[in-house]
Amino acid sequence: MSPSSATLAQPSSAMLAATPTHLHRRLAIVLAVVVFHVGALWALQSGLLKRAVELVIPVQVMAEFIEPPQPQVEPPPAPPVAAPTPPKPKPRPVPQPLPQPVATATPEPSTLAPVVPPSPPAPPAPAEPVVAAAPPSPPAPPAPPRIELPSSSADYLNNPRPPYPPLSKRLGEQGKVVVRVYIDVDGTASRAEVRSSSGFERLDQTALQTVLRWRYVPGKRAGVPEAMWFNVPINFVLE
Repeated sequence: MSPSSATLAQPSSAMLAATPTHLHRRLAIVLAVVVFHVGALWALQSGLLKRAVELVIPVQVMAEFIEPPQPQVEPPPAPPVAAPTPPKPKPRPVPQPLPQPVATATPEPSTLAPVVPPSPPAPPAPAEPVVAAAPPSPPAPPAPPRIELPSSSADYLNNPRPPYPPLSKRLGEQGKVVVRVYIDVDGTASRAEVRSSSGFERLDQTALQTVLRWRYVPGKRAGVPEAMWFNVPINFVLE
């Protein structure tokens, strides 16, 4: 047998010696795995695994609570809304204190002074008479037509002055005669009479004859010539 073959035979024997140990390790590992699975199944059935989970979960929750809180960003506060100002209450009127009655001493009547009886009350004033309203005045009558009296003093008539009787001059007779003359529409005197005498017949007759010879401006009513009576005064005065 060569040395090389002897050398090769030694390791193979060593390997043969080490093989049972290696198999024991594998069997131990397999048994440990099987025992672990059997224990896990038993623990699962008996509730040990559930308790273990409950023990683990609170620890995780506590770990989460222990973490520092994150700062919260608060929204900016809203601007304050001004509340409406309530109206001011009106001040109550302060009641004025009523005047307190003051006791006054009544003077005792003197025994020497006469006692004057109180005067009787004045009679009530008579009631004013009720004046009935005056009835409405009737409408004013129409204005009368304008009347223009005759005239004998117009310059264009050329009426002469009445003559003074010579005997009346010598006897000093004088006075005023008023003659009432009826003047026609043509300005002539149709009738005449003595309305007021002078006191002397000669003077009255002279005045009557004079006015019958005169011409006149006829009288008018509303601008229309109309016959009417007219008084003519004549004075007889000695110069």
